[in-house]
Amino acid sequence: MIKKLGLALALAIGLTACGAGEPAATPSARPSDVGVGHVHGLGVDPATGKTYVAGHFGLFTLENGKLARVGDRDADHMGFTVAGPKTFYASGHPAADDVTAGEPPHLGLIRSTDSGLTWEQVALAGKADFHALQVAGKTAYGYDSQTGQIWRGQGADLKPAARLDLLDLAAGADAPDRLYATTPDGVKVSGDSGRSFEALKGAPLLSFLDVVGKDRLVGVDPGGQVQVSADRGATWQPAGRLPMQAVAFTAVSAERLLAAAMDGTVYESMNGGKDFTTVHQP
Repeated sequence: MIKKLGLALALAIGLTACGAGEPAATPSARPSDVGVGHVHGLGVDPATGKTYVAGHFGLFTLENGKLARVGDRDADHMGFTVAGPKTFYASGHPAADDVTAGEPPHLGLIRSTDSGLTWEQVALAGKADFHALQVAGKTAYGYDSQTGQIWRGQGADLKPAARLDLLDLAAGADAPDRLYATTPDGVKVSGDSGRSFEALKGAPLLSFLDVVGKDRLVGVDPGGQVQVSADRGATWQPAGRLPMQAVAFTAVSAERLLAAAMDGTVYESMNGGKDFTTVHQP
């Protein structure tokens, strides 16, 4: 069973890569707009309550079931996270036209303080392609998909930590040095800001994981089963199940969960994963 679940997680990791297999373009406000493409990240801005969808062709807001592009960028946001009111972090690749014009193929770590309208360079420009990003208090964590290197730090001062094969990172402001990673071998945890990891005993195999509050963890396994822990991962309880494998997942709070499918469908739960509704259908 573990081997089968490991293969499922490996498949989930493969789905995060760019290239062939992009879903059909999602309609948006501009007739020539190709839409979001493959969804890589989800989040909610605490300043406005708006839902954001980051994907292969840029960043979008989601309201009343429809996507609207934020600004005029169509960069590939392979990594995306909401750090606070109007403050987002992202990574990935510039738009194809920008790469053709001579820009480096990797964005490094970039930040927006106006809800994604404009972005500034933070660190590792042209070098890192972070597929997993997590901000815990003042500490930012990023996983460079090219090297398997975890980077950590504040502002532009990012330092290398451990190397792992992982899909997602999780940490909370109450204990920013405690970092979780979902790996093909199971959930691992670090108590030293990602310098070293050990297996989180008793944890189910998870694709995505978030820290919500002081001790609560919310994750989803490769089959779409939501798993919840109220004691920092010592014990787990299943909640509801998504109707598909998630390619992006975010626990906005203990009750509000967001997930995306390979075809770009976005689901939302307002009761901790007991059930989900479709909030966007391509």
